[in-house]
Amino acid sequence: MVRAENGHLYTGISTDPLRRFQQHVKGKGARFFNRSPAIALVWHEACQNHSDALRREHAIKALGKAAKERLISQFNDAVSIGKGDCAAVPSRAKLDGYLTEIDDD
Repeated sequence: MVRAENGHLYTGISTDPLRRFQQHVKGKGARFFNRSPAIALVWHEACQNHSDALRREHAIKALGKAAKERLISQFNDAVSIGKGDCAAVPSRAKLDGYLTEIDDD
């Protein structure tokens, strides 16, 4: 999940979250950040394969903002997600940190 300057959250998948976050910061990539720039990677999960990642992305996008914020607030806890297909690897940072992607429009 990436937090935008306006507080909205963006969710997506990538094989290289740091590279993808840096693209968002530079204004390249998702049009989501045209309205408000990316400021922090607030949540990251590692999945075993592309299919698992897509399923997890879909599930997270279906959550309300409060549920997403609860996920973020647990950033110190590495937990198993779903049937063990994905593992939470949460992270928090500012623009100069190492970060990853969710969207709550």
